[in-house]
Amino acid sequence: MTEADASTRIERTPKLSERVASALRTQIIGGQIAPGHKLPTEGQMTETFGVSRTVIREAIATLAGDGLVEPRQGAGVFVIERASRAFAAISAENGMSVSNALNVLEVRMGIEIESAGLAALRRNSAQEAKIQEAFFEFERLLEIGQPTGKTDFAFHRAIASATNNPFYVEVLDALGSRTIPCDVTSPWGTDSVLTREYQQGLQREHLVILRAISNGDPDAARDGMRAHLTASQQRYRDRLDGRYEEYLSVMRRQEA
Repeated sequence: MTEADASTRIERTPKLSERVASALRTQIIGGQIAPGHKLPTEGQMTETFGVSRTVIREAIATLAGDGLVEPRQGAGVFVIERASRAFAAISAENGMSVSNALNVLEVRMGIEIESAGLAALRRNSAQEAKIQEAFFEFERLLEIGQPTGKTDFAFHRAIASATNNPFYVEVLDALGSRTIPCDVTSPWGTDSVLTREYQQGLQREHLVILRAISNGDPDAARDGMRAHLTASQQRYRDRLDGRYEEYLSVMRRQEA
């Protein structure tokens, strides 16, 4: 395998249809397009996304294959009832590849950035307390050297619950705690992400989000969640880069 081949396998620019499908998927599982409702027309979506009708049709075919939408002859394309359950079946097959972890994080960004902002605006006292309890339980477990993954998930789920929109919770439940890399049951957990230092970094990011929600500042909450999930994406990309560099190093030694 050449150096160019290795690079191509590691990173591929998504097709236009994949980008459109990803954007629509995020809207569907986040409840912006409700179950049973009709998607915009092909013409409307070509204007919205700035792509051709062929690209839109490819994206719709992908979503239909995922069990999220149903084209109806002469009527349009409709979101399937309880579509997030279909998404749960997809996420259950996410495997152990880092690329799948990045895909999940991309969906989480589409969902959780807005959920943090809504939580800052809509949370009641009990919901705010739930978020704080998850935060301090994470801290307690970290101090005694116990796994924090389930509590990490509980923190994010409590924020979703505080939106008072049940779809946010349903989507996170569909993804499950396996998406939290510091959980020992996660397919993406490694020694590097289970360290105390790594988890302390997560907790600092959580604190920024918690403060913004407690202060009722939706913009700061969105910014905090965006920074948190973007940092997680970068950590996974760093892992891919590390594998690539290790591969090249082995190849150089073999060629020497």
